[in-house]
Amino acid sequence: MTTEAEDAAIRAAAFEFLAGLARSQGEDWPVVARDALSAGFEFRGRRVPLVGPQGIFKPAVLDFPLTITTAPPVEGKVPPYDDDAGYGGVAYRYRGTDPRHPDNVGLQRLMATGSPLIYLRGLVPGRYVAFWPVYVVGDSPQTLSFNIAIVPPMEVAAAAAYVAEGDMDRREYGLRLLKRRLHQEGFRQRVLRAYHATCAVCRLRHEQLLDAAHILPDGHPRGLAIVPNGLTLCKLHHAAFDSNIIGIRPDLVVEVRRDILNEIDGPMLQHGLQGTHGTRIWVPRLTDRRPAAVNLEERYEGFRAAV
Repeated sequence: MTTEAEDAAIRAAAFEFLAGLARSQGEDWPVVARDALSAGFEFRGRRVPLVGPQGIFKPAVLDFPLTITTAPPVEGKVPPYDDDAGYGGVAYRYRGTDPRHPDNVGLQRLMATGSPLIYLRGLVPGRYVAFWPVYVVGDSPQTLSFNIAIVPPMEVAAAAAYVAEGDMDRREYGLRLLKRRLHQEGFRQRVLRAYHATCAVCRLRHEQLLDAAHILPDGHPRGLAIVPNGLTLCKLHHAAFDSNIIGIRPDLVVEVRRDILNEIDGPMLQHGLQGTHGTRIWVPRLTDRRPAAVNLEERYEGFRAAV
C-alpha cells in the first residue's frame, strides 16, 4: 500500500519528468512519443511508465491511476471513446460500463482526495500532448464519464486550490488553452507526418527546426487545419513564405522576391534563400496529402501582388 506522502512524491516526479520535456521544447505542454511515455522515468530505483494498454493507467508503484489517455484519431475509423470538451472540463469515458470497475473506482478515489494526474491526448499515432496537473471533478454514471478539469499551467498547489474553489473561469480558460494547443500541434504533427518531417523547400530533416505552414491562413474560408492546406517548412523558409520573401507557384516551383535575388549578403542569403529560386518543392507521394492547387494558386497571387 502506497502512503499518501509516497503517492504525492511519485506524482510530483512524473510532473517534473514532463516539465523537463516541456522546457526542452519551449512549450508549457509538450508533445511526447509513446515510446518515451512507455519508458517513463525512474523513482527510487523503480521504473514508472506513464502509459499502458488501457486508457486509465496505474503503474505498479501506485495504488491509483497516474494517467488517462485519449487515443489518436485514426483516419477512416470511428474512435472507440468519444472524449470531448464540455463546460469546465473534458468528458472522459469510463472503462467499460461498470462504475465499479477497478479503473473507474481509481478515478473516483482521485476525485475524492483531490489528487492530480496527467492527461495524454493523442495527436497522430505514437504522439501525444501531455497536460498536467488535471483533476477529476465530476462522475456521471448516467453518461458513463468523468469530468476532467484542465487548469492553465501552474504549480500543483495553486492548481489544486483553484479546483477546490470551483473556479470555473479558470477552468474554462484552461480548456481554451487545451483546444488551442491541440489545434495547433495536431495540424503540425499531421503535416510533418505527411512530409516525413522534411522541409519542402530545403529538405532539412531536424524536426525541432520544422513548422507546419498554412498555405491559406486561419480565418480564410479554405484555411483549414488539414494536410492539403499545409507545408512542412523549416523556420527560415516558413518566415520567408509568410513574409512574401518567397512564393510557391501552383506548379510547385519556388520564386524568390526580386530585390532579395539582387541583394548581396552572406552565405545564408546566398544558399538559404537565393539558391532556392527556380527549384521545385518536395511534396508527399500520396495525392490527397499534396498541397491543394487552388490554395497554392490563391496564395501565389497574393505573393505576386505583394511584390
